[in-house]
Amino acid sequence: MPKRGQWGSTFGFIMAAAGSAVGLGNIWRFPYITGQNGGGAFVLVYILCVLLIGLPLLLNEIALGRKSGKNPVGAIRVTGGNRFWQSAGILCVLVCFAVLSYYSVIAGWTIGYIFTELINIPVDFSNFVQNPLLVIPLCFAFILATIAIVLGGISGGIEKAAKFLMPILFLIIVLIAARSVTLPGAAAGIEYYLSPDFSKINGRVILSALGQAFFSMSVGWGLMITFGSYLPKDANIIKSSGWIGGMDTIVALMGGLMIFPALFALLPGENPDGGPALVFNVLPRVFDQIDPFGNIIGAMFFVLLFVAALTSSISMLEVPVAYFIDERKWSRKKATWTIGIAAMLLSIPSSLSAVNGNFFQKISFSFFGKPIAGFFDMMDFFFGTMAVVVICLMLSLYTGWVKKIKTYADELAKGAPRFDGFPKQAWVFFIKWICPIVILLVLLNMVGVFGEPGEAG
Repeated sequence: MPKRGQWGSTFGFIMAAAGSAVGLGNIWRFPYITGQNGGGAFVLVYILCVLLIGLPLLLNEIALGRKSGKNPVGAIRVTGGNRFWQSAGILCVLVCFAVLSYYSVIAGWTIGYIFTELINIPVDFSNFVQNPLLVIPLCFAFILATIAIVLGGISGGIEKAAKFLMPILFLIIVLIAARSVTLPGAAAGIEYYLSPDFSKINGRVILSALGQAFFSMSVGWGLMITFGSYLPKDANIIKSSGWIGGMDTIVALMGGLMIFPALFALLPGENPDGGPALVFNVLPRVFDQIDPFGNIIGAMFFVLLFVAALTSSISMLEVPVAYFIDERKWSRKKATWTIGIAAMLLSIPSSLSAVNGNFFQKISFSFFGKPIAGFFDMMDFFFGTMAVVVICLMLSLYTGWVKKIKTYADELAKGAPRFDGFPKQAWVFFIKWICPIVILLVLLNMVGVFGEPGEAG
């Protein structure tokens, strides 16, 4: 039977778990959602959502993982869950595999842009993504990098990589943000991003903040169950989770300080609500105007995106790998290569969905009147959005109602004596009542109960 890994240190676990939470969405999605939804006022709502919803769900998953010492499917099985509840674990494995396949496409783009920035070649994003002979090999290269790290195991591969990559990520963010906020005219961007406009805060904005909070904390993927299963029994889950949530939020906030001051200073007429186009079309033009070494700063930015993507993809690959090691008794080598190659094959339709006239671009469906077009967007909707919300709901109901929640509260108190008393009671109340109700509201928002079908996060 393959030997199960374990974290070599608490620091290594925090770096790996924070790395899985910190992804591309922190660096471009969170900032422009903040700008759309009231600037600094949205940031306050978001931080409250992280503390009141994201953190309890994070603790819930890590407790379930450490208690069982298993992957998401095994965790529910060994704690006595029937096949219906085990389906939440199966969904976790499928979500991580599916999202890895299309997330790697975007990560591949970042590799291409590191080199085009370094050698200072202007690239039109819409033309770049139309070239599958370029995009697909870059995507494969990214998945191979992910495979190489996961092959090394928990302490020898994932932990070692996270200890190296996360400090680099923070250093690059600080350097670019420092340069961005000191540009002439940067004040307008800082004001757009951080000045509170409380008049914009309504129910839809709060739901958007809620969705962003539990997505950015990496709950509902089974990542934290899997990572929790490698924790020793005396580790302080409460303190570690506080660090994970704090680091994730800081990266998201710093993302805006990198992007908006530079954008407003150097391209004042540009729409700051651009998503992928903003990152790959507009920001290279912004960095090119910074004197001196604009192209170096641009390359650093795409190295940052690459590192953020890699720290997330490692955990996405580890979840299905842990499933096959635990449940099917595969070796780590066999599981990693099999799933990695399968993810490469599944990434091809997502790569092709940006090519005009391609079948994978034209495929579409309607979800409660909301049109979703293209293979990439369909994958993101089903696996990266809908399934994650369903998993969060099922896991909070499972530990909160189906099982004795005291078991998991006691698990959290191991190594954290201060958790006993009111904090433990508050966590139980949130997992049993607040989290399921809030997640249900997010689901209802997605299907259009509160008007137009909305985004989950």
